[in-house]
Amino acid sequence: MGETNSRLLSLDAFRGFTIAAMVLVNNPGDWGNLYSPLEHAKWNGWTFTDCIFPFFLFITGVSMALSLGRRAAAGADKPRLLAKLAKRAALIFLIGFFLNYLPYFNLEKVRILGVLQRIAICTLVSAPVVVYCGWRATLAVIAVLFTIYSVLMLAVPVPGIGAGVLEPGQDFGAWIDRMVLGKHTWVQSKTWDPEGLVSTLPAICSQLFGVLAGRWLLTSTPRTEQTVWMLLAGLLCLWLGAISDTILMPINKSLWTPSYCLLMTGWALLVFGAFYWLLDVNPHRQLREAAARWSKPFVIYGMNALFVFALSGFLAKMFGFIKFDQPDGSKAALGKLLYAPLRALPIGPVNTSLLYALLFNLFMFGLAWIMWRKKWFVKV
Repeated sequence: MGETNSRLLSLDAFRGFTIAAMVLVNNPGDWGNLYSPLEHAKWNGWTFTDCIFPFFLFITGVSMALSLGRRAAAGADKPRLLAKLAKRAALIFLIGFFLNYLPYFNLEKVRILGVLQRIAICTLVSAPVVVYCGWRATLAVIAVLFTIYSVLMLAVPVPGIGAGVLEPGQDFGAWIDRMVLGKHTWVQSKTWDPEGLVSTLPAICSQLFGVLAGRWLLTSTPRTEQTVWMLLAGLLCLWLGAISDTILMPINKSLWTPSYCLLMTGWALLVFGAFYWLLDVNPHRQLREAAARWSKPFVIYGMNALFVFALSGFLAKMFGFIKFDQPDGSKAALGKLLYAPLRALPIGPVNTSLLYALLFNLFMFGLAWIMWRKKWFVKV
């Protein structure tokens, strides 16, 4: 089965790095004052922020291969494994839906989809592939999903617009979202959803690329060689993403185009490969121990990643929902009151906005650290 342990320090560290980045970009003090890498690309193109969600899907794919795939290969009851994954996916979906349902509890307009819901759907679809398919069949599934998505987006005409229009609210995926979801799409767009139905197809591929990486780690290949090939595969995916951006569809997170999926898979392989070599492969004991020390906060974060993400989203909503009366008769949201002392600092609005996000992240890390010390690990 190879040298890989059931739990990789590098995977926990990569997961923690990703959740810390997600909490950072999701909780600025002022959405109108952001450093450009800390906001999504307006449409085509990408920023650091656009790496975070596909990293998370890649990580879940690696985890599925290391746990589910290992047990399936060892002869575990495959239908029972799938049933367990289906229950887990359903719970993750419901948590995401409940976060959308808060704080107004309006079933008529509540957004059905979202980040956790997409993770749940991807996991539900990927699980049979992990259990029943080898690496060649997994690559074939990825190719089929890419093909179906590309045909739908480029060849199927949208009524009143035509085929192949990849502009906000005018693409085939947006049309499907309006037809199926109606008022239950992302409130900020109303005409399309960034975690929509059609764009979930290539998002599944992001997770399946993680599955392939996890399976590679389960082989008997020496770990140093595993790292080299992961890094080379990452560079190949970056190149394929850049080529696809030119000849197929532009790099676009909201549409989750194949070029975006390939590019982000490339970055995920490179970043994870670096963590893997530093923390699990590095033959120099002192360097490996030093890397383990500086990465420990990420590992602590990664041990309760889902809980941290859900709680941070809940708190952010409450900070906007809870309001206090002011002397002038107006009402101020709790979040604005917390941000006010920072906003008064003489360091510029983008810096105070970033400082608020860093302090929020530090608060969430404090909770994660307490949970880690007490060995409270929230699993679903």
